[in-house]
Amino acid sequence: MSEKTVIDLSRLRKPDYNGSVQELYFLEEHPEWMVCKTMPGGSVFDVGTIFSIPNSDICRTALRHKIYSLLETPEEWENIYGHICRKYARDKEFLAFLSEGPLEDFRLRGADTHHLGMIDRDTGEVYRKSFPPHPSQYVLVKKYKIIKPSRVSYNDNHLWDYSEYYGADKFVVPLENIVRIGLTSGSSIYRNYLNMNDAERKNYLKELGLREELVPWTLFAKPVVDFTTKYEPEDRSLKLQEALHVSGSSGKKLLDIIKMCILGAILVSEFFRKIGLFLWDLKWEIARDGDKLVFVDTIDTDSIRVTTKANYNNKDYFVNFNKQSMRDYYKIMHSQWFEATKSAKAAALKSGKSFLEHLRAGQAEGYYPGTPQVDRRFIDIQEDKFNTLIAYIYGQATLDSTIEKYNEIGLKEIGYYDANGVLEEYDKLNGMGEETVVRSQ
Repeated sequence: MSEKTVIDLSRLRKPDYNGSVQELYFLEEHPEWMVCKTMPGGSVFDVGTIFSIPNSDICRTALRHKIYSLLETPEEWENIYGHICRKYARDKEFLAFLSEGPLEDFRLRGADTHHLGMIDRDTGEVYRKSFPPHPSQYVLVKKYKIIKPSRVSYNDNHLWDYSEYYGADKFVVPLENIVRIGLTSGSSIYRNYLNMNDAERKNYLKELGLREELVPWTLFAKPVVDFTTKYEPEDRSLKLQEALHVSGSSGKKLLDIIKMCILGAILVSEFFRKIGLFLWDLKWEIARDGDKLVFVDTIDTDSIRVTTKANYNNKDYFVNFNKQSMRDYYKIMHSQWFEATKSAKAAALKSGKSFLEHLRAGQAEGYYPGTPQVDRRFIDIQEDKFNTLIAYIYGQATLDSTIEKYNEIGLKEIGYYDANGVLEEYDKLNGMGEETVVRSQ
């Protein structure tokens, strides 16, 4: 795509795919491309779109464009190489693991991605590296096949057949690849860990490559990667051996996926560090394109977990600048509804049906509470987060003013819970304890 490309947004009618966070439009004149439209709505706990934050769509699109532009820039990877050489100088085995393979290509040519650019709202022109004068919700990307596994049932056991992936090409690998730089209180691996006995915990830590027990809000000595399914009705945690099977790839390809995801996480972490935010974890999706592995799908505040620290009444707290803020809101302010979603998921595991069928049936019959509305005051706080980030990305705010604004917003969010008499519940999720952060440094 070397010449100027223009997409007539007025011709986009009914989306070919309507998801909870984005809509996809296929292009007849360019079947190898598609347009992605970021939506202001959001989904938590796999329930579907249940809230909307004004301006979040424009901000998340801009952030996506910024990160993909960095991924494709060889100079940025040269900086990352220098960073990991300094950071992991004592861990020569891990440094060698990261340095060999994908990073060598990244430093020469940049990473392969599906991203073709952000679309100007008024002119439809696609901007590859720079930002369009008139921001929009739209990006143009290369299209890769989605192959969904088929279900096989036997004696009330519900299995998934991934055989179609073997020998296929130009498809999205059916794994959610999660990179964790540290552990938050809302982490799925922490929830899994709490439900295990001692022997199970020991094996689980070994699988993750960790030696110490899991404690919320602590950093790992090096990033770890774990996997869940992508196209099953509910995310299912996978062991490494099963992840290899599900990937439809060779062992070497899975190791390259792991390297790519860790390196990408380090790049994103460095971007946020410069603006006063800390990245704890993020999710990547990867596609196969011949022998190439390609970064695909959205990367924004729906798929990352970043925080700032704020001191409120002489106590330090973490404040989430991502979708975790909404998850915490529902857990704290609407705990009965949150427990209902967990109950419905447990029922779904036994029945083989979608948990949404169980949740909606329970709501219709009155034994599950209805889906709650979000307090407008809380939505306003989240909107402020997005407006602050996009002002910085577009060069409309200085770094110092951005960091100062983040602290102001953090205090406002903590104050919201205090005013509603549930600060103790917020503290359980996001308060800094004695072991916080410093343990694994």
